[in-house]
Amino acid sequence: MKRTENNSLGRILRWAAVGLLLGCGLTGAGTCTVLADAPATKEKSIDAPNGIQVTIKMIGPVTQTTDLQIICILKHDPAGDQYIEAMKDLNAKLGGLLSSLRDRGDFVGESGETLLLTPPANSISPKRLLLIGIGQESKLTLDSLRLVGRIAAREAVRLNIAHVSFAPTLRDQGSSRIDVGEGGGAFIEQFLLAYDTEKRLQAEGLSPKDDLKDVTIEAGPKFFDGVVQKATTAIASAAILIKERSTSPYHAP
Repeated sequence: MKRTENNSLGRILRWAAVGLLLGCGLTGAGTCTVLADAPATKEKSIDAPNGIQVTIKMIGPVTQTTDLQIICILKHDPAGDQYIEAMKDLNAKLGGLLSSLRDRGDFVGESGETLLLTPPANSISPKRLLLIGIGQESKLTLDSLRLVGRIAAREAVRLNIAHVSFAPTLRDQGSSRIDVGEGGGAFIEQFLLAYDTEKRLQAEGLSPKDDLKDVTIEAGPKFFDGVVQKATTAIASAAILIKERSTSPYHAP
């Protein structure tokens, strides 16, 4: 009985191998490449106040199609900055632009420091890249990400951006001080609150109109679920805080 089963299994495996070779077109010399279906990009979208859609997406800043890609930059370490995974890839695709700016002291990465860049042709997918300094690694807190969120919202309005993407890139600079999900939540809550302020100012003719439609938070596979959870909570929190805000005009007529 065992011999019969083994023989049957052997025939199945041999025919499977023949089918694979014929499917690859190996009737003579050549190589066979077996193509697997590429997994779909994982993402989760959430409706937020003021008609904004927030999406958490499993993607990196190099390949994300967006009008404005925002990343955090730690304060320059004279002993050497770390470039890991996404940051390493981004710096390489930009021809060493990030490391050149930091090593020369042209962009230090002080908290709140910003620099808007137009990526070189055929380098990365985003149309523009905004660097936001987040300060010294040892002093990072959730307030650091909250400040980045407020700056990001105001810069998006100032530049009249429709599609904004954000990658914290702290893990990619060697920092694990802040939980990725908590950081994403802190960022998006303050982004939405700052954007609400902009909309109120616009309603009073005190700020130029904008065309913002959506914000994407980029997250790696290990952190995706955590970011979805914390961002969902943060968006709900922002909605409550916005409803509780005063409706009185900012200026007296």
